[in-house]
Amino acid sequence: MSPQMYEFHLPLSPEELLKNGGVNQYVVQEVLSIRHLPTHLRAFQTAFRTQGPLAMLEHFDTIYSILHHFRNIDPDLKEDTLEFLIKVVTHHSQELPAILDDASLSVSDRSAHLNALKMNCYALIRLLESFETMTSQTMDLDLGGKGRKSRAKAAHGFDWEEERQPILQLLTQLLQLDIRHLWNHSIIEEEFISLVTGCCYRLLENPTISHQKNRPTREAITRLLGVALTRYNHMLSATVKIIQMLQHYEHLAPVLVAAVSLWATDFGMKSIVGEIVREIGQKCPQELSRDTSGAKGFAAFLTELAERIPAILMSSMCILLDHLDGENYMMRNAVLAAMAEMILQVLNGDQLEEASRDTRDQFLDTLQAHGHDVNSFVRSRVLQLFTRIVQQKALPLTRFQAVMALAVGRLADKSVLVCKNAIQLLASFLANNPFSCKLSDTDLAGPLQKETQKLQEMRTQRRTAPASAVLDPEEEWEAMLPELKLALQQLVKLPQEEEEVSEEIADRETAEEVKGRIRQFLGRASYKQAIILTRGAIDHFQESEPFSHMDPEESEETRFLNLLKTIFKGPAASTQEKDPQGSTGNMDPEQTNCKDKPSVSEPVKSRGDDELVKQEMLVQYLQDAYSFSLKITQAIGIISKMMYENTTTVVQEVIEFFVTVSQFGLPQALVGVRRMLPLIWSKEPGVREAVLNAYRQLYLNPRGDSARAKAQTLIHNLSLLLMDASVGTIQCLEEILCEFVQKDELKPTVTQLLWERATEKVPCSPLERCSSVMLLGMMARGKPEIVGSNLDTLVSIGLSEKSPPDYRLAQQVCHAIANISDRRKPSLGKRHPPFRLPQDHRLFARLQEMVTEGFVHPDPLWIPFKEVAVTLTYQLAEGPEVVCARMLQSCAKQVLEKLGDKSTNQEDPKEAPRVPTLLLMNLLSLAGDVALQQLVHLEQAVSGELCRRRVLREEQEQKMKDPKEKNTSSETTMEEEMGLVGATADDTEAELIRGICEMELLDGKQILAAFVPLVLKVCNSPGLYSNPELSAAASLALGKFCMVSATFCDSQLRLLFTMLEKSSLPIVRSNLMIATGDLAIRFPNLVDPWTPHLYARLRDPAQQVRKTAGLVMTHLILKDMVKVKGQVSEMAVLLIDPAPQIAALAKNFFNELSHKGNAVYNLLPDIISRLSDPEGGVEEEPFHTIMKQLLSYITKDKQTESLVEKLCQRFRTARTERQYRDLAYCVSQLPLTERGLRRMLDNFDCFGDKLSDESIFSAFLSVVGKLRRGAKPEGKAIIDEFEQKLRVCHTRGLDAVEELETGQGDSQRVLSTKRPPAVSRQQRLASAASDSDFVTPEPRRPTRRHPNTQPVSKKKPKVVFSSDESSEEELSAEMTEDETPKKTTPIRRASTRRLRS
Repeated sequence: MSPQMYEFHLPLSPEELLKNGGVNQYVVQEVLSIRHLPTHLRAFQTAFRTQGPLAMLEHFDTIYSILHHFRNIDPDLKEDTLEFLIKVVTHHSQELPAILDDASLSVSDRSAHLNALKMNCYALIRLLESFETMTSQTMDLDLGGKGRKSRAKAAHGFDWEEERQPILQLLTQLLQLDIRHLWNHSIIEEEFISLVTGCCYRLLENPTISHQKNRPTREAITRLLGVALTRYNHMLSATVKIIQMLQHYEHLAPVLVAAVSLWATDFGMKSIVGEIVREIGQKCPQELSRDTSGAKGFAAFLTELAERIPAILMSSMCILLDHLDGENYMMRNAVLAAMAEMILQVLNGDQLEEASRDTRDQFLDTLQAHGHDVNSFVRSRVLQLFTRIVQQKALPLTRFQAVMALAVGRLADKSVLVCKNAIQLLASFLANNPFSCKLSDTDLAGPLQKETQKLQEMRTQRRTAPASAVLDPEEEWEAMLPELKLALQQLVKLPQEEEEVSEEIADRETAEEVKGRIRQFLGRASYKQAIILTRGAIDHFQESEPFSHMDPEESEETRFLNLLKTIFKGPAASTQEKDPQGSTGNMDPEQTNCKDKPSVSEPVKSRGDDELVKQEMLVQYLQDAYSFSLKITQAIGIISKMMYENTTTVVQEVIEFFVTVSQFGLPQALVGVRRMLPLIWSKEPGVREAVLNAYRQLYLNPRGDSARAKAQTLIHNLSLLLMDASVGTIQCLEEILCEFVQKDELKPTVTQLLWERATEKVPCSPLERCSSVMLLGMMARGKPEIVGSNLDTLVSIGLSEKSPPDYRLAQQVCHAIANISDRRKPSLGKRHPPFRLPQDHRLFARLQEMVTEGFVHPDPLWIPFKEVAVTLTYQLAEGPEVVCARMLQSCAKQVLEKLGDKSTNQEDPKEAPRVPTLLLMNLLSLAGDVALQQLVHLEQAVSGELCRRRVLREEQEQKMKDPKEKNTSSETTMEEEMGLVGATADDTEAELIRGICEMELLDGKQILAAFVPLVLKVCNSPGLYSNPELSAAASLALGKFCMVSATFCDSQLRLLFTMLEKSSLPIVRSNLMIATGDLAIRFPNLVDPWTPHLYARLRDPAQQVRKTAGLVMTHLILKDMVKVKGQVSEMAVLLIDPAPQIAALAKNFFNELSHKGNAVYNLLPDIISRLSDPEGGVEEEPFHTIMKQLLSYITKDKQTESLVEKLCQRFRTARTERQYRDLAYCVSQLPLTERGLRRMLDNFDCFGDKLSDESIFSAFLSVVGKLRRGAKPEGKAIIDEFEQKLRVCHTRGLDAVEELETGQGDSQRVLSTKRPPAVSRQQRLASAASDSDFVTPEPRRPTRRHPNTQPVSKKKPKVVFSSDESSEEELSAEMTEDETPKKTTPIRRASTRRLRS
């Protein structure tokens, strides 16, 4: 077929070119075989050299054949074909401008060039797509493998990714020509544009197109599509294609955003933004809730587009608002993010027009409203957006309070992400606040009150000003006359100015009203307007005074001035007539005239208004700053409680927040900074590092001109932390400083200045000196040489022979010295002997002297110093028992001397001599400390030293036996044998130490034994020895003596627990709770029978005792030192304790317990049973609070299902309506699933007859509501069935449910057989008010019934669990007659009901 006689139609698929589709339509005649392709391609190349681009008309079949066999032909042939086609199209694009400009071009030539253009473009684009497909497949086969790029080159002989850009640029160049003239009527066919743009869209589908290396290709595609949009009406197709691609290709959102923003800006195609947004806006929100992939693409596109071109997008925002009410949260986030970008980039600033300000306010209202969105991701996103708005200072000041209130409210959000972002937003508010760098509300309250008072005074003064500040109108007139004359002359010379300043008189305006306007113009110094208005009034009011009274003989200027003067000063005569004679008799006529006009001129009044406005603005500023500070203070209180959340990220944000707060001088910041200290012990490395970084920022980088000034600031700030710090706080700070010292982050200047303050080389207060010694001791933990090299200096500082002695400083010196040695038990790896000082060292001599001398003085600081002194002696002295024995002997000698002096001076020889209470208390306290430290010394230092010596001896013996044996196998065998021998030796050493403790320490030959009768005497006679401090010291000493020997402990446990129960002193009960807790760890078998008495202290009337008992029981239970039984319900009661610290302690206990397998699940039935017991439980509301917390730990489906079944069965054995309601509430709090619901249906008969109660029915209905929210379609039927049964049973009873089932033809459910309720063998623990409550438990005996136990009534069955059953642990303890204290001081046990209140 002749090239001039056919027309090339662009096919939809390559196969269409093989079919004869119509008259004069080009058809491929023959698909060449692979072996003929190179020859035909060379022929095509030869023809091209002679015919140019039109050679394609005759050789198209060759290119078609190459495309047909593309997968199988040689790579070199592919590359040659591509290179040749690029050359052909390039040549054609260079020729076309001249051809298109040729007016004499024949129809046949135009048709030939059109066919050649379509053939060349079709061939090149299909070849491009073939290469792209092949490359994509190669990448899929070798995902992520190394050398992928080199293998792709080997497959094609070149790097295809580098070849795409020139082809796209060539097509762009071609489209930029005016090629539409090649078509009839200059209308280019849609198929040709679709061919060119289609290849662009196919390239975009490649996931690697978004990579940085493909940026040139992306830019070329964008340019090509931009030309198609601007020149070939491609907008509709592009919009549809972009929407489709966003739905199916997640990687394309940023690519298409870049393209669309470029088209809208560089190509001027802003309308395409509106078209795309309209298409997205018209998407059905319900459809997008199902199509998550599409919604994700649209959301990413809108978000990034708003960042690039917010001004263009803003005009289309109304289309997107429907998606704010849709179910897909990603679309809501995208629309909200777009609004935020517009606020930041377009609607920002103070010079906004009214319409823009309204739009901004609407956007902010929408953002605030979605701060309460049902989806946590949306709430979190809103807070993030507000954080950006605040950081860029785009939030209006009037919105601060509302947005801060939103952030503070979100701190209580259930979502961790929302809480985290709320904290970040509040931190941003602080960092970017427009008020002050210091935001203490106490500091702001003073200035606010002062300025408010000043404002009130100014307002009062303004109200009284007309009566007091009357100005002479004549003087005012004389002042304004020169300027008035000048204005009048200017208007006479330049009449055109009258037209510029036109003042018209209204038709209904009277002469008096016009006079008032003229007077106002004169007062405001608007003289030209006054003159022009006066001229108009003369013409308008010719018959009215004063405009009618004009002297014709005077000049025009004089007439005007006189008229203006009359108007300004007012009619004197009329004023005088109106006023009574008495009131004006003594007044000048001009002063009387002043009453008819303002007493103060307008300029003066204006200045006063300005001052008032400024003062109002100042007061408003201070009020806003004060409100802002109060809001931040409120947030600090909430955030500080979040510091111990389980989520690491929240804790890190809280720590960072308090660092920010500290920089703004809020006094509450120090509380948060201290509160974060215990987190240094966190097991999470991120939290620990966050605490260290916080303290680095707060303390290690102080401001100062010199290194010394910085060191002074650092020491001062750390000393503030130590003020009134607890022992725990000091230990935490010590750990942090130890870390800093070990990493050399503390400068030597700090250490030097601390020593100067400690030695008083620089003036400082006693407290500052004491804090310096404390800080030196803390630093010694990291580097012991800091203190070790200055030991004598420290002794001189704190243990000097000055009077009176400073026991606080001495105590801190002892703590600092203690840090030069390792207090832990020596490990086997250490070969060097532990650091010890000789007995005659000056340190121990001074310690002994200070303890002995202070023994007789009533200084409250002596007791803690004495305790530290004894501890230090045992830690560092060689033979510390000798030193401490001398201490005890010296103190005991002083007591005996005092006793002897009293007996000598005593008048009645029959009366027994008395020892001063102070001496007896100090002596018992010292004896207890020595006993405990002697035990610690034996079990740690002596045991460790014995072990170290044994290891050295065994190593020496091994070397003596075979010194040449060094091969690995023999060494391994030796170590194994030594391990076995070592285990036996360890047991021997432990037995030796135990024997010393049991047989020798409290034996009659030892000094400690001499104090045992004295301790027992004081403890057994609380009536005789009633001094609270003495009782506390004696009880503590008894606990310490019991720690030494199991035999002694066993014999005194009854006394200990009697005091624990009956002592009237909370401090004694608290101390003994700690002591018995320690005994439970040291002698668990001895204390185990007394465990119920430990639990009983959890309901102690004293808050201090409850707190101590909670701490002790937490440690014992979590360390598995006591059996966890139903009595753990006493810990659950602490969840509603009125003291927040105790409630937090109980919550922390159950949090930790929930991590121990199924512990909480196993205990829940017992806890529910005890707490809902009408005789010993808690009230209904507290029960709900407790169970809501405990049931939140049940998260496993199997646990939930099993618990549901147990609770349902419990309905049958419950005794009261209250128990029914409690059980129903517990069921409603469980996270039920469909399987759990089936369990409830199976046990419906257990609770069906109780549903007539409204509260029980409501509880089960709430279960239905929870199940519906996340129910699958197939599970809704069973939910409906359950709800129907509930409603029928509620209204008509359980029988109606059976009738309903029979009527529906359902099979009757088989009632599950129930076990008869177990008869309780528990003996309720009676009140401890009587002595008969204490019966010595029989340890390690089988369980037996108490002889006085009454049979359980059959009328009131009570369900109990195995852990509720009585055993020897739950029997009471009773002291025998001769062991019971003779003069007891019993206390009343508070009733359960009173405790609850």
